[in-house]
Amino acid sequence: MKANKVLGSLALFMVIVALASYSQYVMKQAEYLNMGPATISITGEGEVTAVPDIGEFNFSVATHGKDATTAQEESATKINAILAYLGENEVEKEDVKTENYNLRPKYRYEQKICEAGQFCPREQVQDGFDVNQTVRVKVRDVDNSGTLIAGVGDLGATNISSLQFTIDDTDVLKEKARELAIAEAKEKAQILANDLGVRLVRIVSYHENSGGQPYPYGMGGDVMMAKAESSFDQAPSLPTGENVIKSTVNITYQVR
Repeated sequence: MKANKVLGSLALFMVIVALASYSQYVMKQAEYLNMGPATISITGEGEVTAVPDIGEFNFSVATHGKDATTAQEESATKINAILAYLGENEVEKEDVKTENYNLRPKYRYEQKICEAGQFCPREQVQDGFDVNQTVRVKVRDVDNSGTLIAGVGDLGATNISSLQFTIDDTDVLKEKARELAIAEAKEKAQILANDLGVRLVRIVSYHENSGGQPYPYGMGGDVMMAKAESSFDQAPSLPTGENVIKSTVNITYQVR
């Protein structure tokens, strides 16, 4: 009996020791999991403005003919005259692009002669063909944009629209905006580290959002225009304003 009590006490002691060891192990594991490096994350922004160096606009030519061939020939005659005019004004061929070409039949409805009291539906009759061609033009001499728009309108363009002033090569500007964003992030990170009483060790992660294409600032941007019934009396004045390119970076630093 006494031996059983001793064995029972020993077993209970062993269980208590095992539980204590397990609890200590769990606490050490939790402490280890929470021992990751301390970090701070900083966001920096950079912005660059630049005067646009190219202009772009669309124009359309719409023609009608009794048959497809006639409609296409008339459209080609007008388009070729406009393209020749653009070439004479130093617009390169690679800067002129057809964006849409549409040839479709046109119909009209004729009322049949019917006997009194009878219902007579109108009859659909083909009435020739319509051609519509839309062309995109890039103008590298932005000061000449208004003159070109006036000239294109005088040569038969039925619609002139979507004029935009932008920057042809934005890579250098994007790099500059990124440099400014990184510099701002570094400065903010150093100030925060000083306030927290820690020092910056190394960069843990980096993410950049370039902000996409430049957007207009001031008088730049999109201008919608339509050709009036009469010719332009003079070339329109088209202020280009400035375009803005932004970059946003997020940098995470390990601190100690």
